[in-house]
Amino acid sequence: MVVGVTDAAGDARPVAIVGAGSIGVAFAVLFARAGCAVRLIDPVDGALERAAVDVAERLALLDTHGLLAENVEAVTARIGFAADLADGVAGAALVQECAPERLDLKRDLVAQIGALADPDAVIASSSSAIVPSAIAAELPSSVADRVIVGHPGNPPYLLPVIEVVPTPVTRPESVELAVAVYRRAGLRTVLVRREVEGFVFNRLQGALLREAYCLVRDGVASADDVDEVVRSGLGLRWSFMGPFETVDLNTRGGIAAHAERMGPAYERMGAERGQRDPWTADLVDRVVAERRDILPLDEWSERVRWRDEQLLRLQALRHESAAPARKEAT
Repeated sequence: MVVGVTDAAGDARPVAIVGAGSIGVAFAVLFARAGCAVRLIDPVDGALERAAVDVAERLALLDTHGLLAENVEAVTARIGFAADLADGVAGAALVQECAPERLDLKRDLVAQIGALADPDAVIASSSSAIVPSAIAAELPSSVADRVIVGHPGNPPYLLPVIEVVPTPVTRPESVELAVAVYRRAGLRTVLVRREVEGFVFNRLQGALLREAYCLVRDGVASADDVDEVVRSGLGLRWSFMGPFETVDLNTRGGIAAHAERMGPAYERMGAERGQRDPWTADLVDRVVAERRDILPLDEWSERVRWRDEQLLRLQALRHESAAPARKEAT
């Protein structure tokens, strides 16, 4: 059954995806798998044919792992392919722009979408770092106030998080509509409250990458050793917890105790790289308050046991997946 935002007559409105490259295909798989009607649009010769092959391969892979609720044919039938932009965006509740990460290209494409799409359609750029205000600059207000960035983890059908980044002039109802469409597709939405280059996802990823490069440069560790620390340590915890919950559960007394004990060391590490961002008392208090709203301290021990259970499950899965390799080696 097709689901999603409906029009006044109660008919489901499709999602339009402009750009049939890897991220466009990934979005098509995401929305179609969730029951939404999808139009994948690309005027470049051969792009749609290549996209159809990519869609089929990705759906087959999901099906092999038991991650489709329906057969491949039913999901594929929800995806339409269009070379004409006007035909593709007509009637769409949300238009997801998936052009390469070039400001001039995105500006031009968003302007075209704004002139052709329904007047209430959200125009969402998949930009990884370009802020939506830059994309919406010089556009008519009737278009600019519908522009957001909808930046997913890649691929979005496997990483169920998307950053929703409005501009200062984006209408609240446009943000609400985008959030509704994304959530109905199974994504967890993160509202980015202030425009910054790279948003949250790539700011966090960039911070780790900068330090990783420095550790290799300074002869502290090899590239593979850095990866080993992440894949066998940090990454296991971060697969089901974020950095704040991780340190909150690492120290009895929670994140306040962790900040008191480890804050000075982290400040010295940052200063060594020329980054002077101490964890001030008011900042720590703010994070502590947010964490205690989520997890009161009298529930801390129970949550630590939950963390350990998740790690045990991950270890069992890793052991199971390694078993064939061990068997072959013997």
